[in-house]
Amino acid sequence: MELSERKIKILQTIIRTYLETGEPVGSRTISKDTDLNLSSATIRNEMSDLEEMGYIIQPHTSAGRIPTDKAYRLYVDTMLDDKTSEVQNLKEQLEEKAVKIDVLLKQVAKYLASNTNYATMVSGPRYKTKKVKFIQITPVDERNILTVIVLDNNVVKNQMLKVEEHIDQELMVKLNFILNTTLNGLDVTEMNLAIIKNIKEQAGSHTGVIDAVLELIGNALMEEDDFEIYTSGATNILKYPELSSKSETTELLNAFEEKGIINNWLETTDTGSGSETHDIQVYIGNETKVDSMKDCSMVTATYRIHEGVYGKIGIVGPKRMDYDKVVSTLQSLMTQLDDIFKNE
Repeated sequence: MELSERKIKILQTIIRTYLETGEPVGSRTISKDTDLNLSSATIRNEMSDLEEMGYIIQPHTSAGRIPTDKAYRLYVDTMLDDKTSEVQNLKEQLEEKAVKIDVLLKQVAKYLASNTNYATMVSGPRYKTKKVKFIQITPVDERNILTVIVLDNNVVKNQMLKVEEHIDQELMVKLNFILNTTLNGLDVTEMNLAIIKNIKEQAGSHTGVIDAVLELIGNALMEEDDFEIYTSGATNILKYPELSSKSETTELLNAFEEKGIINNWLETTDTGSGSETHDIQVYIGNETKVDSMKDCSMVTATYRIHEGVYGKIGIVGPKRMDYDKVVSTLQSLMTQLDDIFKNE
Protein backbone atom coordinates (compact mmCIF):
# COMPACT_ATOMS: atom_id res chain seq x y z
CA MET A 1 0.00 0.00 0.00
CA GLU A 2 1.41 3.40 -0.99
CA LEU A 3 1.18 6.65 0.91
CA SER A 4 -1.11 8.89 -1.10
CA GLU A 5 -1.01 12.66 -0.81
CA ARG A 6 -4.19 12.51 1.30
CA LYS A 7 -2.69 9.95 3.69
CA ILE A 8 0.44 12.07 4.06
CA LYS A 9 -1.63 15.16 4.90
CA ILE A 10 -3.66 13.25 7.47
CA LEU A 11 -0.51 11.78 9.00
CA GLN A 12 1.11 15.23 9.17
CA THR A 13 -1.99 16.59 10.89
CA ILE A 14 -1.94 13.75 13.42
CA ILE A 15 1.73 14.38 14.19
CA ARG A 16 1.40 18.15 14.48
CA THR A 17 -1.70 17.84 16.70
CA TYR A 18 -0.07 15.23 18.91
CA LEU A 19 3.06 17.39 19.27
CA GLU A 20 0.91 20.32 20.39
CA THR A 21 -1.41 18.48 22.78
CA GLY A 22 0.32 15.26 23.80
CA GLU A 23 -3.07 13.55 23.50
CA PRO A 24 -4.17 10.80 21.06
CA VAL A 25 -5.76 12.31 17.95
CA GLY A 26 -9.20 11.23 16.76
CA SER A 27 -10.92 11.54 13.38
CA ARG A 28 -13.24 14.33 14.58
CA THR A 29 -10.24 16.47 15.52
CA ILE A 30 -8.68 15.91 12.11
CA SER A 31 -11.95 16.66 10.30
CA LYS A 32 -11.85 20.19 11.76
CA ASP A 33 -8.67 20.88 9.78
CA THR A 34 -9.96 23.17 7.03
CA ASP A 35 -7.08 22.29 4.72
CA LEU A 36 -8.26 18.68 4.48
CA ASN A 37 -12.03 19.18 4.02
CA LEU A 38 -12.74 15.48 4.55
CA SER A 39 -15.56 13.68 6.36
CA SER A 40 -14.90 11.79 9.60
CA ALA A 41 -15.74 8.51 7.84
CA THR A 42 -13.16 9.09 5.11
CA ILE A 43 -10.57 10.06 7.70
CA ARG A 44 -11.28 6.93 9.75
CA ASN A 45 -10.72 4.75 6.67
CA GLU A 46 -7.42 6.50 5.92
CA MET A 47 -6.34 6.22 9.55
CA SER A 48 -7.07 2.51 9.46
CA ASP A 49 -4.76 2.18 6.47
CA LEU A 50 -2.06 4.25 8.20
CA GLU A 51 -2.31 2.00 11.25
CA GLU A 52 -1.99 -1.09 9.07
CA MET A 53 1.09 0.46 7.44
CA GLY A 54 2.71 1.04 10.85
CA TYR A 55 2.58 4.83 10.93
CA ILE A 56 0.13 5.25 13.80
CA ILE A 57 -1.06 3.15 16.73
CA GLN A 58 -4.07 3.18 19.02
CA PRO A 59 -2.76 3.18 22.60
CA HIS A 60 -6.14 2.46 24.19
CA THR A 61 -9.47 1.07 23.01
CA SER A 62 -11.77 3.82 21.70
CA ALA A 63 -8.91 6.31 21.89
CA GLY A 64 -7.39 8.31 19.08
CA ARG A 65 -4.11 7.48 17.40
CA ILE A 66 -0.54 8.56 18.10
CA PRO A 67 2.43 8.55 15.71
CA THR A 68 4.98 5.72 15.68
CA ASP A 69 8.75 6.10 15.28
CA LYS A 70 8.23 5.28 11.61
CA ALA A 71 5.87 8.25 11.30
CA TYR A 72 8.29 10.59 13.05
CA ARG A 73 11.06 9.47 10.71
CA LEU A 74 8.91 10.21 7.65
CA TYR A 75 7.82 13.56 9.09
CA VAL A 76 11.33 14.68 9.99
CA ASP A 77 12.84 13.56 6.68
CA THR A 78 10.07 15.30 4.75
CA MET A 79 10.38 18.41 6.91
CA LEU A 80 14.14 18.58 6.44
CA ASP A 81 13.83 18.02 2.69
CA ASP A 82 11.16 20.71 2.44
CA LYS A 83 13.22 23.12 4.53
CA THR A 84 16.35 22.48 2.48
CA SER A 85 14.40 23.07 -0.73
CA GLU A 86 12.74 26.15 0.74
CA VAL A 87 16.08 27.59 1.86
CA GLN A 88 17.61 26.93 -1.57
CA ASN A 89 14.69 28.61 -3.34
CA LEU A 90 14.90 31.53 -0.95
CA LYS A 91 18.63 31.80 -1.54
CA GLU A 92 18.15 31.94 -5.31
CA GLN A 93 15.40 34.56 -5.00
CA LEU A 94 17.41 36.69 -2.61
CA GLU A 95 20.58 36.40 -4.68
CA GLU A 96 18.63 37.58 -7.73
CA LYS A 97 17.10 40.45 -5.76
CA ALA A 98 20.47 41.24 -4.11
CA VAL A 99 22.03 41.72 -7.54
CA LYS A 100 19.23 44.11 -8.48
CA ILE A 101 19.56 46.02 -5.22
CA ASP A 102 23.34 46.10 -5.55
CA VAL A 103 23.10 47.73 -8.97
CA LEU A 104 20.32 50.05 -7.82
CA LEU A 105 22.22 51.34 -4.77
CA LYS A 106 25.33 52.00 -6.86
CA GLN A 107 23.17 54.03 -9.25
CA VAL A 108 21.68 55.93 -6.30
CA ALA A 109 25.14 56.93 -5.07
CA LYS A 110 26.20 58.11 -8.55
CA TYR A 111 22.93 59.96 -9.14
CA LEU A 112 23.18 61.89 -5.88
CA ALA A 113 26.84 62.77 -6.39
CA SER A 114 26.11 64.04 -9.90
CA ASN A 115 23.02 66.03 -8.93
CA THR A 116 24.37 67.62 -5.76
CA ASN A 117 28.11 67.94 -6.50
CA TYR A 118 28.87 66.50 -3.08
CA ALA A 119 30.24 63.16 -1.88
CA THR A 120 27.68 60.41 -1.32
CA MET A 121 27.54 57.07 0.47
CA VAL A 122 24.85 54.40 0.57
CA SER A 123 24.81 51.40 2.91
CA GLY A 124 23.50 48.03 1.83
CA PRO A 125 20.29 46.81 3.50
CA ARG A 126 20.43 45.66 7.10
CA TYR A 127 17.90 43.86 9.30
CA LYS A 128 16.52 45.28 12.55
CA THR A 129 15.88 41.74 13.76
CA LYS A 130 16.87 38.35 12.41
CA LYS A 131 14.86 35.17 12.82
CA VAL A 132 15.69 31.49 12.68
CA LYS A 133 14.79 29.91 9.36
CA PHE A 134 16.33 26.45 9.67
CA ILE A 135 18.69 24.52 11.95
CA GLN A 136 20.64 21.38 11.09
CA ILE A 137 23.05 19.53 13.38
CA THR A 138 25.02 16.71 11.77
CA PRO A 139 27.54 14.30 13.35
CA VAL A 140 31.05 14.52 11.91
CA ASP A 141 32.57 11.96 14.25
CA GLU A 142 31.88 10.63 17.76
CA ARG A 143 32.82 13.90 19.47
CA ASN A 144 32.10 16.60 16.90
CA ILE A 145 28.94 17.85 15.23
CA LEU A 146 28.50 20.44 12.51
CA THR A 147 25.86 23.06 13.31
CA VAL A 148 24.26 24.92 10.40
CA ILE A 149 22.00 27.87 11.19
CA VAL A 150 20.06 29.59 8.40
CA LEU A 151 18.52 32.97 9.23
CA ASP A 152 15.57 34.58 7.47
CA ASN A 153 17.86 37.08 5.72
CA ASN A 154 19.54 34.07 4.06
CA VAL A 155 22.70 34.38 6.16
CA VAL A 156 24.13 30.92 6.83
CA LYS A 157 26.27 30.27 9.92
CA ASN A 158 28.36 27.08 10.13
CA GLN A 159 30.32 26.01 13.19
CA MET A 160 31.88 22.83 14.53
CA LEU A 161 30.78 21.91 18.03
CA LYS A 162 32.63 19.52 20.34
CA VAL A 163 30.34 17.33 22.45
CA GLU A 164 30.99 15.16 25.48
CA GLU A 165 28.63 12.37 24.49
CA HIS A 166 28.17 10.19 21.45
CA ILE A 167 25.10 11.24 19.46
CA ASP A 168 23.70 8.54 17.21
CA GLN A 169 21.58 9.17 14.13
CA GLU A 170 18.27 8.56 15.88
CA LEU A 171 19.08 11.11 18.59
CA MET A 172 20.32 13.58 15.98
CA VAL A 173 16.99 13.34 14.14
CA LYS A 174 15.14 13.93 17.40
CA LEU A 175 17.22 16.99 18.34
CA ASN A 176 16.87 18.49 14.85
CA PHE A 177 13.14 17.95 15.07
CA ILE A 178 12.87 19.64 18.48
CA LEU A 179 15.00 22.65 17.49
CA ASN A 180 13.25 23.29 14.18
CA THR A 181 9.69 22.86 15.38
CA THR A 182 10.30 25.07 18.42
CA LEU A 183 12.57 27.85 17.15
CA ASN A 184 11.53 28.32 13.52
CA GLY A 185 10.44 31.92 12.91
CA LEU A 186 11.64 33.27 16.28
CA ASP A 187 14.06 36.14 16.89
CA VAL A 188 16.35 36.40 19.91
CA THR A 189 13.82 38.44 21.93
CA GLU A 190 11.21 35.68 21.54
CA MET A 191 13.47 32.90 22.84
CA ASN A 192 12.36 33.22 26.44
CA LEU A 193 13.04 30.94 29.39
CA ALA A 194 9.78 29.05 28.89
CA ILE A 195 10.72 28.09 25.33
CA ILE A 196 14.25 27.08 26.34
CA LYS A 197 12.84 25.02 29.23
CA ASN A 198 10.43 23.30 26.83
CA ILE A 199 13.29 22.41 24.47
CA LYS A 200 15.38 20.97 27.30
CA GLU A 201 12.48 18.94 28.64
CA GLN A 202 11.95 17.39 25.21
CA ALA A 203 15.70 16.75 24.84
CA GLY A 204 15.77 14.83 28.12
CA SER A 205 19.30 14.13 29.34
CA HIS A 206 20.97 15.80 26.37
CA THR A 207 20.74 19.37 27.64
CA GLY A 208 24.48 19.92 27.22
CA VAL A 209 24.22 19.65 23.46
CA ILE A 210 21.09 21.81 23.43
CA ASP A 211 22.80 24.50 25.55
CA ALA A 212 25.75 24.63 23.15
CA VAL A 213 23.53 24.84 20.06
CA LEU A 214 21.30 27.49 21.64
CA GLU A 215 24.38 29.58 22.40
CA LEU A 216 25.44 29.37 18.74
CA ILE A 217 21.93 30.37 17.63
CA GLY A 218 21.93 33.35 20.01
CA ASN A 219 25.32 34.48 18.71
CA ALA A 220 24.16 34.16 15.10
CA LEU A 221 21.08 36.28 15.78
CA MET A 222 23.04 38.96 17.65
CA GLU A 223 26.06 39.11 15.35
CA GLU A 224 26.45 42.20 13.22
CA ASP A 225 26.35 41.65 9.47
CA ASP A 226 29.08 42.83 7.12
CA PHE A 227 27.28 45.51 5.11
CA GLU A 228 28.23 46.74 1.68
CA ILE A 229 28.91 50.46 1.32
CA TYR A 230 28.60 52.23 -2.04
CA THR A 231 30.28 55.61 -2.52
CA SER A 232 30.52 58.17 -5.30
CA GLY A 233 31.80 61.72 -5.82
CA ALA A 234 34.51 61.69 -3.14
CA THR A 235 36.66 64.01 -5.29
CA ASN A 236 33.82 66.57 -5.30
CA ILE A 237 35.20 67.57 -1.91
CA LEU A 238 38.19 69.13 -3.72
CA LYS A 239 35.88 71.70 -5.31
CA TYR A 240 35.42 73.52 -1.99
CA PRO A 241 38.38 75.60 -0.75
CA GLU A 242 37.52 75.20 2.93
CA LEU A 243 37.87 71.41 2.54
CA SER A 244 40.80 71.35 0.13
CA SER A 245 43.72 71.80 2.51
CA LYS A 246 46.11 68.89 2.20
CA SER A 247 45.52 67.42 5.68
CA GLU A 248 41.71 67.71 5.59
CA THR A 249 41.43 66.38 2.04
CA THR A 250 43.68 63.43 2.77
CA GLU A 251 41.75 62.56 5.91
CA LEU A 252 38.36 62.74 4.21
CA LEU A 253 39.41 60.86 1.07
CA ASN A 254 41.07 58.14 3.14
CA ALA A 255 37.90 57.85 5.20
CA PHE A 256 35.86 57.31 2.03
CA GLU A 257 38.11 54.38 1.18
CA GLU A 258 37.45 52.69 4.54
CA LYS A 259 34.14 50.86 4.70
CA GLY A 260 34.32 50.62 8.48
CA ILE A 261 34.69 54.39 8.88
CA ILE A 262 31.80 55.10 6.53
CA ASN A 263 29.63 52.59 8.34
CA ASN A 264 30.49 54.32 11.62
CA TRP A 265 29.47 57.65 10.10
CA LEU A 266 26.12 56.28 9.10
CA GLU A 267 25.64 54.41 12.38
CA THR A 268 26.46 57.60 14.28
CA THR A 269 23.57 59.32 12.53
CA ASP A 270 21.20 56.33 12.74
CA THR A 271 18.05 57.32 14.62
CA GLY A 272 16.97 53.71 14.97
CA SER A 273 13.45 54.80 14.13
CA GLY A 274 11.02 52.13 13.07
CA SER A 275 8.65 54.64 11.52
CA GLU A 276 7.65 54.70 7.90
CA THR A 277 9.26 58.14 7.39
CA HIS A 278 12.62 58.51 5.67
CA ASP A 279 14.23 60.12 8.73
CA ILE A 280 15.95 62.86 6.71
CA GLN A 281 18.37 64.52 9.11
CA VAL A 282 20.96 67.31 8.78
CA TYR A 283 24.19 67.18 10.86
CA ILE A 284 26.46 70.22 10.87
CA GLY A 285 30.13 70.10 11.90
CA ASN A 286 30.63 68.49 15.29
CA GLU A 287 27.02 67.26 15.32
CA THR A 288 28.25 64.30 13.26
CA LYS A 289 30.47 63.31 16.22
CA VAL A 290 33.17 62.35 13.69
CA ASP A 291 36.49 64.21 13.97
CA SER A 292 37.32 64.04 10.26
CA MET A 293 33.98 65.74 9.47
CA LYS A 294 34.18 68.68 11.87
CA ASP A 295 34.27 71.10 8.90
CA CYS A 296 31.56 69.28 6.94
CA SER A 297 27.84 68.79 6.99
CA MET A 298 26.04 65.52 6.35
CA VAL A 299 22.46 64.96 5.27
CA THR A 300 21.17 61.43 5.79
CA ALA A 301 18.02 59.52 4.89
CA THR A 302 16.70 56.02 5.57
CA TYR A 303 15.35 53.77 2.84
CA ARG A 304 13.18 50.77 3.72
CA ILE A 305 12.82 47.72 1.50
CA HIS A 306 10.12 46.20 3.72
CA GLU A 307 9.33 45.86 7.41
CA GLY A 308 12.54 45.54 9.43
CA VAL A 309 14.89 45.86 6.43
CA TYR A 310 16.45 49.25 5.91
CA GLY A 311 19.61 51.13 4.85
CA LYS A 312 21.14 54.58 5.08
CA ILE A 313 22.05 57.24 2.52
CA GLY A 314 24.47 60.04 3.35
CA ILE A 315 25.52 63.19 1.46
CA VAL A 316 28.68 64.98 2.65
CA GLY A 317 29.72 68.50 1.73
CA PRO A 318 30.89 71.79 3.22
CA LYS A 319 28.91 73.54 5.93
CA ARG A 320 27.72 75.97 3.25
CA MET A 321 26.10 73.19 1.22
CA ASP A 322 22.83 73.91 -0.57
CA TYR A 323 20.61 72.30 2.08
CA ASP A 324 17.35 73.03 0.23
CA LYS A 325 18.55 71.31 -2.91
CA VAL A 326 20.04 68.33 -1.07
CA VAL A 327 16.94 67.71 1.07
CA SER A 328 14.51 68.11 -1.85
CA THR A 329 16.66 65.79 -4.02
CA LEU A 330 16.68 63.19 -1.27
CA GLN A 331 12.94 63.47 -0.71
CA SER A 332 12.26 62.97 -4.42
CA LEU A 333 14.66 60.04 -4.60
CA MET A 334 13.20 58.33 -1.52
CA THR A 335 9.70 58.50 -3.00
CA GLN A 336 11.01 56.79 -6.14
CA LEU A 337 12.79 54.12 -4.08
CA ASP A 338 9.56 53.44 -2.17
CA ASP A 339 7.80 52.72 -5.47
CA ILE A 340 10.62 50.48 -6.65
CA PHE A 341 10.79 48.42 -3.45
CA LYS A 342 7.01 48.00 -3.33
CA ASN A 343 7.22 46.29 -6.72
CA GLU A 344 10.13 44.03 -5.75
